[in-house]
Amino acid sequence: MVTLDDISPHVKLSIGNDEANAVFGRGVAMLCRGVRDDGSLNKAAKNMGMAYSKAWRIMKQTEEAFGFNLINRDGAHGSTLTKEGTLLLSAFEQLERDVSTYAECHLPEIFKTL
Repeated sequence: MVTLDDISPHVKLSIGNDEANAVFGRGVAMLCRGVRDDGSLNKAAKNMGMAYSKAWRIMKQTEEAFGFNLINRDGAHGSTLTKEGTLLLSAFEQLERDVSTYAECHLPEIFKTL
């Protein structure tokens, strides 16, 4: 049997611009992290079990919505994050850590007050 002590928060975060319908969420972050770590959108997609064409489409749509590139594409030589891509990924990762830590710390307190 599950008790309240067994329940933990699961935070799904995104950052973006509502007017432009631009969203940087977990999926885009995972692709950017893969590009940063592996130097290739294709490798990032494969590591996620995703078709390269889908990863490319997601990145292209996200870049168009924001109005700037998240990755520099260099054909057969792979890809790297742009300055904006690096900043968005870093901000997303920091916010995700902070929000998750906050939620984990405060969920038990919230249960006690209800």
